[in-house]
Amino acid sequence: MSSDVKYAVGQSDNRPWGKWQVVDVGSFHIVKRISVNPGEKLSLQSHQFRDEHWVIVEGSAQVTLGEELLKLNQNDNVFIPKTVKHRIENIGDSELIFIEVQAGSALDESDIQRFNDQYGRS
Repeated sequence: MSSDVKYAVGQSDNRPWGKWQVVDVGSFHIVKRISVNPGEKLSLQSHQFRDEHWVIVEGSAQVTLGEELLKLNQNDNVFIPKTVKHRIENIGDSELIFIEVQAGSALDESDIQRFNDQYGRS
């Protein structure tokens, strides 16, 4: 069963916390370059149909992974299994940039379940 991919290379979006851009798309994966502004954080969320791999390229992050809090810096990485609640926050003074590899059977925004979002999104 192939994923119903709805992204295209070069597609991007601005968010209240920063922005993302798609850099590669395959049948069962998407690679995004994500930047998070200083002091901002993504929603606490989980995914039913995909795993994620994050690699920090620039900056410092605090990552919530289930019940754990991890501090990550340049060249650090974390694996986020399906269904695990997670979030990333820029704890530095400059832009946080990380590469996100999504792998799974559903690779679109409908596979986001938000639990907490400072921007009021559900």
